[in-house]
Amino acid sequence: MEKVFDNMPLAEKQVDSTEVFSGKLLHVFKDNIILPNGHESTREYIKHLGAVAVVAMDDQGRIAIEHQFRYPFMAELLEIPAGKLDYAGEDHLEAAKRELREETGIEAQTFEYIGPFYPTCAYSTEVIYIYWARGLSFGNRDLDDDESINVEMMDIREFVDMILAGKVQDGKTQAAVLQVWARMKAEKGRKN
Repeated sequence: MEKVFDNMPLAEKQVDSTEVFSGKLLHVFKDNIILPNGHESTREYIKHLGAVAVVAMDDQGRIAIEHQFRYPFMAELLEIPAGKLDYAGEDHLEAAKRELREETGIEAQTFEYIGPFYPTCAYSTEVIYIYWARGLSFGNRDLDDDESINVEMMDIREFVDMILAGKVQDGKTQAAVLQVWARMKAEKGRKN
């Protein structure tokens, strides 16, 4: 790969940190920092425990899709099952199993870890740990008191087409489903 730009130091140094808001979900901080060039600046960001998201696929190649109203956008969005970690250090796989069962009633025989997703790296520490679940069985949901979710099973090819057509706005859903789609194509290529 051809080098285009100089390789300068990029790390910023924290001078001090002040929590300016502490809520149930979010903790907002304002830090004074020193930039790599020596100048002073500030960074405002949110500390978040993290979350999990699951692409749950049945034997017919259909994935669980949730219809959920998202208040900040005042709109119903299409998303894969997901939820926040309950506490710092919670096992991501156990959280993924819990959220999938609670929101959809689905349990899976296998969970493959896809990797981390940083949804808003410019202003939040949130990391979403993404899983691909297969070998599904369907049971009863156990929604939280503040959740209203409709669930459908949709062919992954159809959903990928929706993503590529700009009809799916949720970033974690786009990234996770496209990752699974690419892995499926790679697996199929290795078998041929």
